[in-house]
Amino acid sequence: MSDVITSKYYPLQEYLRQSGENEISLSFTAIEQILGVSLPATARSQRAWWSNRSSGAVQAKAWMLAGYHAEEVDITNEQVTFRRPGQVYEVQRIDGEPVWDATLVKALRVHLEMTQTEFARKLGVRQSTISEWETGVYEPRGASTTVLSIVAEQTQFPYTA
Repeated sequence: MSDVITSKYYPLQEYLRQSGENEISLSFTAIEQILGVSLPATARSQRAWWSNRSSGAVQAKAWMLAGYHAEEVDITNEQVTFRRPGQVYEVQRIDGEPVWDATLVKALRVHLEMTQTEFARKLGVRQSTISEWETGVYEPRGASTTVLSIVAEQTQFPYTA
């Protein structure tokens, strides 16, 4: 725990913890003001810097210890939305089956606390497929939607119709 308290990201952790909000959107500039230091260049250029990984990333550890995940990262507009996991996701259904869009696929993966690579292995697809689903390039279809629904049910993923 001391590595987080002495981390330059500790002020962000405390800001999020004290907010009490389920969702907080912050500009990169606002985060820098909270931290009192500049974000690294990779935060402004690489979406991966904002990933919710439990090891090897002091910045992710800070927001995760505060009870949040970085859910929406807009590199172009320099904005990030932090959300508390555990919210119930509203799902569209067609013929009774959930429509697995980018937000829902990513939320399920985050719920499972898996990287894209780990999630891809679990589903029997390529990591690039997970990335394409999460960025909205493609939506899962056919057997993939069935597998996603089964995994969601087995892991008590909080979603409703």
